[in-house]
Parts: sequence; C-alpha cells; structure tokens
Amino acid sequence: MCQPSAGSEMSAGTKKVDASKCSSSDKIRSASSPCPDSEHKNRSTEFSSDLKSDSCKNTSLKDHLKNALTENAKAQTVKVSKTKQLKEAILSEEICVARKAIGSSSVDIGPFYGLPSKVKDLLRQLRGIETLYEWQHDCLTLECLQQRKNLIYSLPTSGGKTLVAEILILQELLCMQKDVLMILPYVAIVQEKIWGLSSFGIELGFLVEEYAGSKGRFPPIKRRCKKSLYIATIEKGHMLVNSLIETDRIGDLGLVVVDELHMLGEGSRGATLEMTLAKILYTSKSTHIVGMSATLNNVGDLQKFLRAEYYTKNFRPVELKEYVKIRDIIYEVDSKAENGFTFSRLLNFKYSSNLKKADPDHIVALVTEVIPKYSCLIFCPTKKNCENVASMVCKHLNKEFRSHREKEKQDLIKDLKNIGNGSICPVLKQTIPFGVAYHHSGLTNEERKSIEEAYSRGVLCLLACTATLAAGVNLPARRVILRAPYVASDFLKKNQYKQMIGRAGRAGIDNAGESILIAQEKDKHLVQDLVTSPLENCYSNLLPEFTKGMQNLLLSLVGLKIAVTQEEVYDFLCHTLLGVQQQLLSKEKSLSELVKDGLESLIEKGLLRVKIMEKDQNSEITLAITRLGKAAYKGSIDLSYCNLLYKELKKGLEGLVLESSLHLLYLATPYDMVPNCSPDWMIYLRQFNQLSAAEQTVADMVGVPESFIAKKASGQAIRKSMDSASVNRLYLTFILYTLLKETNIWSVSEKFNLSRGYVQNLLNSAASFASCVLHFCEELEEFWVYKALLTELTKHLTYCVKTELIPLMEVAGVLEARANQLYNAGYKTLAHLANANPETLVKTIEHLSRRQAKQIVSSAKMLLTEKAEALQEEVELLLKVPTDIPGTS
Repeated sequence: MCQPSAGSEMSAGTKKVDASKCSSSDKIRSASSPCPDSEHKNRSTEFSSDLKSDSCKNTSLKDHLKNALTENAKAQTVKVSKTKQLKEAILSEEICVARKAIGSSSVDIGPFYGLPSKVKDLLRQLRGIETLYEWQHDCLTLECLQQRKNLIYSLPTSGGKTLVAEILILQELLCMQKDVLMILPYVAIVQEKIWGLSSFGIELGFLVEEYAGSKGRFPPIKRRCKKSLYIATIEKGHMLVNSLIETDRIGDLGLVVVDELHMLGEGSRGATLEMTLAKILYTSKSTHIVGMSATLNNVGDLQKFLRAEYYTKNFRPVELKEYVKIRDIIYEVDSKAENGFTFSRLLNFKYSSNLKKADPDHIVALVTEVIPKYSCLIFCPTKKNCENVASMVCKHLNKEFRSHREKEKQDLIKDLKNIGNGSICPVLKQTIPFGVAYHHSGLTNEERKSIEEAYSRGVLCLLACTATLAAGVNLPARRVILRAPYVASDFLKKNQYKQMIGRAGRAGIDNAGESILIAQEKDKHLVQDLVTSPLENCYSNLLPEFTKGMQNLLLSLVGLKIAVTQEEVYDFLCHTLLGVQQQLLSKEKSLSELVKDGLESLIEKGLLRVKIMEKDQNSEITLAITRLGKAAYKGSIDLSYCNLLYKELKKGLEGLVLESSLHLLYLATPYDMVPNCSPDWMIYLRQFNQLSAAEQTVADMVGVPESFIAKKASGQAIRKSMDSASVNRLYLTFILYTLLKETNIWSVSEKFNLSRGYVQNLLNSAASFASCVLHFCEELEEFWVYKALLTELTKHLTYCVKTELIPLMEVAGVLEARANQLYNAGYKTLAHLANANPETLVKTIEHLSRRQAKQIVSSAKMLLTEKAEALQEEVELLLKVPTDIPGTS
C-alpha cells in the first residue's frame, strides 16, 4: 500500500506520517445522534440512492415531482442494505463531529485531518495512498490553516502538493459545508482532475462541476442539499467569481485553491488570475485562498498581495540528479563548485560514422541507457524537432525493441487509426513499434490522450515532446533529456527548466531520477548561469496586457459595483499585485494617474458613463457601466475587439443568412487567431466555389468578394486595398464550416493543408469564443435572436460529432473514438454509462483499462447527479410559496 502507482504522490522508503495516529486519544468514536443537516448531504452511498433527498418525507406535490424527476434520471434502483445504512450513519456522524472539531482551535481535529475515516479508505482504494509524507502532515496541521488564514506553499515538482490541496478541499466541502473553487491552468488538467475527484464526490456526497472551454453555468446553480467543487480554467474561474459577486453569493465560496500560482506572472492569463484573486480578497472576508507552485521566487510580494502565510520544503520523494552534457562529457550540476559543474563521466557508446552524422548530440546513447526498462522524456525546442528526434532514434534502435509489449503497441496503432478514421501519422506508424512517440500541440486531443495513456502504462517508453508537456498532465520519467536549452528560438528560463527536469523520477517506481541538458560549447556560460541562477520573479501583468488586464479590471469593478468612483477604483488597485509592486512602475505615471487614464479611455469607448448626483447641495460624481460595457465584461470579450464585435453582430441583424451555419460561424470565429492566419489562395477559391449562392453572399456581406479571392489565387496584382482581418477571418470560418459538416479533423486538416493540432485548436477556441459571444448577446436586448442560435452552435463546436454521441461526450474524458465504441456497444445515454458495471465495460470495450472504466462510470454518475440535482432545485424554486401574496398576513 505504501508503494502507489506512478500517478500518485507517495513512495516507499520515505519518512511518512499515518494521519490516524496524529489525533489524540479522544478522537471520534461515537455521538448520541448524527448531525441532522449533514445526514443526507455527506453520507457515502451507491449512486441510485444518492440522488434521493432524505430531508423531507411528506407526500406533497413537490415530493411527487422530485421523485418523478429522480426516477427518470435513473436506469435502475438499488436496494440499500442495513449494513450500508449503518455505514452511512457512521459517516454522517463522523462528518458532524469533524465539522465541530474543524471549527474549533483544537489541535485534535478528528480521525483524518477533520475528515471521516471514509476519506482515508478512499485514498487507499482509489490512489493507493495509505500514509502521508511528514511535510504533508506538517502543512495540514499549520496553525494558519486552523485559523483559516490564506496560505502559499511551494515544493519541487512531484513533492505531493496536490494531495494537501485535495484534503483541504474535502475539509471545506464536508466539514465547513462551503463550496470550493479550484483553478487549474489548462483544460486537459481540469478534465483530468474531474476524472480524479468524481469518485470522491459520489462516495462523499458533493458535486464536481466543470468550468472549462464552453462549459459552465453563470451564475452556478445555488444548491441547498449538496456543496459544489467547481474545477475551472483561469478564464472560466474569473467569469464564475464575477457571477458570484454580482449575485451576492461570493460568501458561498469557502476556499479557492490555485495550482501553478506562478502563472500570475504569465501574460494575459496571469492578469486574469490576478483580477480573480484580488476581487475575492476585496469582496469576501470568509473565503480563504491557498496557492501552490514548484517555481516561486519573490514570495514576499505574493504574500503581501494574498495576505498569506508561506510554507516551503525542499522535498522530493525521489532524489533528482541534474547533469549537463557538452560534447561527450557529462557534468553533474553542483552548486558548491566554482562554475556550477563537476565532471561526472565520459559517454561510453560506440558510434559508427553514419550514426555520428545523424546523431551528433548522442541522443541515442543517452536514451538506450534507460529504455525500454525505464521511461524517458526528451524535451525539444520545436514541434518539428520532436518528430525528427523520435524518427531518428527509431532508425538506430535494435530490432529487439520491437518485441517489447508488441501486441499492446499494435493495439495503440489500431486506436490511432480509429481516431483518424483509417489514417495515422506516418511518423507515429514508424516509431510506435519501437515504443517511441512524439507529443505536441500538432496532435488532436484524442491522439494526445491515447499516447499519454500508453506512456503511463509503459507501452511507450520514450516521448519526444515540447515544453507544454512539462506544465500539462502528469507524465513522469526515469530520465529527462533537454534536447537544447531553448524553447523555439528563446533561451530557456529557469522556471521552464525546473518544470521540465521536475518530471524526472516517478514516486513509487523509481528510486532515482535524472535530468540531462544537452548544450553546445557556445552556450556553456549561458547554461552555467541557468543552472545556478535563482527562479525568475513573478510580476503583475495588468499593465502589459492592457485591454485584457487593466481596462478589463476597471470595467468589471464598476459593472459589479465593487468600486464606482475613481477613488474607490484606486483603493482596489492598491490591493492588487500591481499595487504591491507600484515601485516598479515607470516614473512618468503613478498608479492613480493610470487609473484616471484607464477610466477616461473606457468612457470614450462608450463602455462607462459618468453620473452626477446632487446630494445635500453637493454634487457627487460616480461611474456607471453602459449596456455595451456590461455585455463586454460578462462575455469576457477582449476590449480591443469589443466595438468591432458589436458592429458585426448589428450588421448581421440586417440580413443574417440562415440557409446554413456559415454566417453565424463567421460571427463566432475568434479574433485572436486571425493575425496568425495565412490563407492558401487556391484552397480559398476552391472552398468558395463549393458554397451555395446564398452562402457566397455571406462573403460579400463581410467584405470579401469572389473577385478578390480569384485574383489572389491567380497571382494578379490587386489595386484596391482589402481588410486583411476580414479576409483571414472568413478563411478560418471556411475551416470551421467544413469541420462541422465532416466532423473529421484528419480530412479537414488535409483539405486545408494544416496540422491536425492547428485545426483542433481553432475548433476549441471557436467553441469557447461562441460561448463568450452568447453571454455578450444575453446582455443586449437587440441581439435576442442570436441567443438560441448561438446556444446550439456552441454545442456543435464543443463536441463536433454526430448528434447521438453528444450525451456521451459530455462526460469528462470521453472523446469521439471512445464515444463511438460506447455507443456501438449499447451505451447510448448518460444514464446507461452512469449505471454501467466497470467490469462489463472492460470486457465489452476494446483497449479500455479497469481504471479508465471506473473513472468513466464515476464521471457519468457525477454528471447525472449534477443534472438531476439541478432539476430538483428548479422544482423547489417553482413550487416555493411566495411570501408576498396579496391578502395574506
């Protein structure tokens, strides 16, 4: 039990603490009666009984309706045994006592850090975790957490940070009975976390809701019976917080957990994260914030901004050794050495003259020291380099590598062919038989997921990948090789370097991890600086990202009535990370002057207006948001495109072509992908000629006539200048239109001569932007016609599959190929999946592991629970007797 799987955060041979031994002798034994309001909220039940509320037992119309809705949501009913009822009562009792304990300042907080022993059982069953590392125990018992103060904690990658956050989340949901928001950097990580925590939600009686891409309700449904864990990307987390502030429900959030807190310093996403946290701190005294990261430096600034305590430990469950290779010499990174390196060894590998030419950096030698027995990651500067490295390595591997787990590798190739409707990337077809693959954004979501799962199971032993994998899903390795100290053409930053090498060493599997940075002689001094320098500081991005940062913040502050005067806005800004780092502003303008300029700019754009109120013979100047301004911040529209979007939607009302979805798609094509679009004019013309006459008028309406496309395709000079943004945007629309018709990323990418990953990214961005445009239109009465149209379009862009597969693809982690398998096997609805037997799924569905089957069923149960609960809430609201009926006392 003490040696969990590769994905867990424990390993044998490391000092750990058994949590059940941490509480004193009078820990929870029994209580005279369970806590009445937690009995049905927090018990551990089978899914079918979990949907029923035990809070009311009368036979009113309300209950008949609720029961009917519940029964319709289920495929079968499971009888509850007396043993099971006893377990539920014990769990309810423990939760009640734990809640009381957590609320006190007592050190003894119950059987498992204030949580019922059921949680410890689940960690053992689902994660293979029985005991905690000593640092995890120390962190969870910090006095600042008992006092509900904010906390920042930092440990190296693979140190077990996430488990601490998850225990804190469970404490908040079960003991404090508050909702929780968990903010993660990427959609893929959100979905991975939904998978990982749905089983806990089903067993412990809380809801897990996804806020990523186009998913999420604003504001979220207010639950009376169960508490919600919102798992969100940075952008959706911000929209969620805005909606809670607007509806005076921000106090419902008891805890906000931020993973990768260092992202505060990264571009527009950092600005959005800063705005989110600043608003929570300013508007809610009861919400506490916990941030974690492996790469933090100027912690003092972050502490001041978040008003937080700080905890750090230099702990890794598996020792990491860092090396640098220059020519055929390998140096160990040694902070005590004068130049940061000490000689370690000479590379001992016999190279033929041909191999020397093909592999001058000795990658084959470094790789074959570990694979196939152990796993290896090679981080490459570019996507093309990933493919080249994977291909080159396979050309020089012995044929014996092909026999290692041969059948499973053939199954993976079949899987990838199914995903590509019979097509497979020729590079992957060549490399997978050797246990090698590449991993970058040029792959589709489904291809990436299949490759990640195969690597996690050990079917693949080597991945050549880009830096994005280091910040993405958890794929550790025995050895990590950095192909060069560059990301694209930029020299590696210390934060990036630390994230990459942090993947080395798998807890519970490896007893050591090692990283090797391959460097050229010319870069030796830069590499010495890299390995010996401290981490980069984290700076506010509110000003550098002006329209997405500062202006967006000012607009939403007024719109949410957080601040309605220039003085109040300035006061709020003083409480941001930018306010903490005011000394870094240029001497030309102070923070108050920047606020004044920003507000004036928003007034000029028609997003804010000035109100003058006469009060006691004194005039008071306040700020108010315009309808357009409200639509912009509620839709999270980049203010640099706000007026353009409004004009195009307004123009669309004059003659929206509804013969097909082309015109509507143009309006939902994301602006931020337009600048990097380079149309192939022959393809452009071919696609234009395939349109119907009505669809061709759409091109004219948006300012791209056929004559222009024809002249560009034939290479003729064009005298009349054209708006390149409209031209490029329509080309992207053509790609999306073809994609919705064919629902096949492979065929569309070939048709437009683009990478599959680019087409996938365009589709994901369009789904997210369509959702934003929908929220924008909801605030403007004149755009009422767009609401129903955009709702359907958003759904089609989100899933881009045949309609019958959409209910299955709503389940986190189920992508098109898997949905097809499930549908063909008879699992055609969400209820079918939620009530499926995982063992039957494993036998029925090809290449589905037992772990994946259990996660799919848990995620489906959670989604069905959430939908049924939402319907029940609607019934309650509908049948609630008004308190202001005329004629009643």
